[in-house]
Amino acid sequence: MAKKKAAAADVNAAPAEKKYMKPSEIVTFGIGLFGVALLTGWMPDYTMTFFADFAFKGKGFDSAQLATIVASVFGFAGAVGAVCELIIGILVDRTRTSLGKVKPWVGFGAIPLAIISLLVFIAPNTSSFTVATIWMFVIYSLYTAVSCAVESPSNCFGALCSPNPSERSSAISIASFLRSVGQSGGQVVIIVVPVIMKALMGQQQYKNAEGQGLDLIISTAVCALGMIIFVMIFFANNKERVPYTNEKVSLLESIKFVFTNKNLLMVSLTKFTGFGRGVYGTVSLYIAIYLLGSKGLKLALMLPMGIGTAVGTLLVNFVLKKFSTKKTYIIFCCYGASALAILYFVSRGIGFNSHLIVPFLILNFFCGIQHGNTNVTPNIMIADCVDEMEYKYGKRQEGLAYAGYGLISKIASACTKGFAPWLVYTWSKYQFSTSANVAYAKQSDATLNKFLAIYTIIPAIFVILQFVPILFYDMVGEKKDRITAALAERRAAAGETQDDDESLAEEVAEAVEAQAVEANEQNAE
Repeated sequence: MAKKKAAAADVNAAPAEKKYMKPSEIVTFGIGLFGVALLTGWMPDYTMTFFADFAFKGKGFDSAQLATIVASVFGFAGAVGAVCELIIGILVDRTRTSLGKVKPWVGFGAIPLAIISLLVFIAPNTSSFTVATIWMFVIYSLYTAVSCAVESPSNCFGALCSPNPSERSSAISIASFLRSVGQSGGQVVIIVVPVIMKALMGQQQYKNAEGQGLDLIISTAVCALGMIIFVMIFFANNKERVPYTNEKVSLLESIKFVFTNKNLLMVSLTKFTGFGRGVYGTVSLYIAIYLLGSKGLKLALMLPMGIGTAVGTLLVNFVLKKFSTKKTYIIFCCYGASALAILYFVSRGIGFNSHLIVPFLILNFFCGIQHGNTNVTPNIMIADCVDEMEYKYGKRQEGLAYAGYGLISKIASACTKGFAPWLVYTWSKYQFSTSANVAYAKQSDATLNKFLAIYTIIPAIFVILQFVPILFYDMVGEKKDRITAALAERRAAAGETQDDDESLAEEVAEAVEAQAVEANEQNAE
């Protein structure tokens, strides 16, 4: 009994100093996020070009009408994703298994996600615009819902891996670094697959296959398989260490205490106020095509940015040792907007031609550094907000907290996915290819210059807007330290109470057993 109490106290009393995770767990946490990002990191951009440029080529559909439908599909799917984020978050918090509350969703959702991702790139052979429209709405909305069921819980794991805020922050930083690498990993697959296809099929047959999007189908299959393997490595090696609370709360009560938490709301609103920063991802594919010469070379375009993101992730971890999460977030946002503005003015000065390639790629690296902040800092803030809510209400609901962030993220994503295609296809006056053997049509200089604006100056404006809500965030400094210490005391006390209850139950059981033995002896006499 005394040993049990001592053990409980040792586990719960000083989470700020004690290390809970094995080094391999930190790595495999990152490997799991790497696997998910390997598939989901590139799917939206390439799905958009597949729907617009490949899926129904040669069917006689009106280009302007198709552009409008594609924008609507992604806007609608974003709304579906917002609803799914909330539903999945609630279900995660109600999950009680021996594996935990998050791991079952990630582990058992990997295969369905792989299957539906592959189906996205298998379009029906139809000349009916109505059938094509319905298919795009249904298949991409289904992909969005299934990806939420895996991606959202995987993001929650950072709040559950350790009760030590410092260890938790480091684990999230490393995992976020590997996730950013995973997003670039899909681009590597998209380069390697065409190389192999050309070697096996020949140049002309490959061009015909590319014109129908076959390279995208094969690349998806490779990434889907990789995702399953890496997620299973995470599933086998990692465990949840922060105990969940057992109180049953109503749906409305859960939503209320999550969305009335000022700090969580401020972190979530950064996604909404900064929704336009994501439009660069949509146009990056076309910049790769028209600046570098191939959609497969999007990696060459994004690799410097990906390296910058990885460096930024490490820099965030360093800056967090000097400054609070609030100050770190604001510093990186100001830097990011400045870097994008510089890239815009340099690009306009040189012009959209081959002379721009080298400075564009170099400046891309510096623009990528800001993404380390948006990949890491909000996840650390949300984990801190979960602690704050547990401190206030005695209920720990990681799933719903991350779902609250995810809900607004998906609403913002819906805005981005509706806004970005309009910018790329309508505002820029993009010309679709009408030839089955030509993947992309030639564009005017005015269109290419608008592509540069979509990639740089428009996101820069939204990066500034992004940090405005963080000005009102206050889960930092003394407040954060005080809440961490208070939760440690509560968990220690809860551990002792549980031991006392177990001891009392054992004593009662022993007494009942002794009475039974005595009764049997009396009956025998």
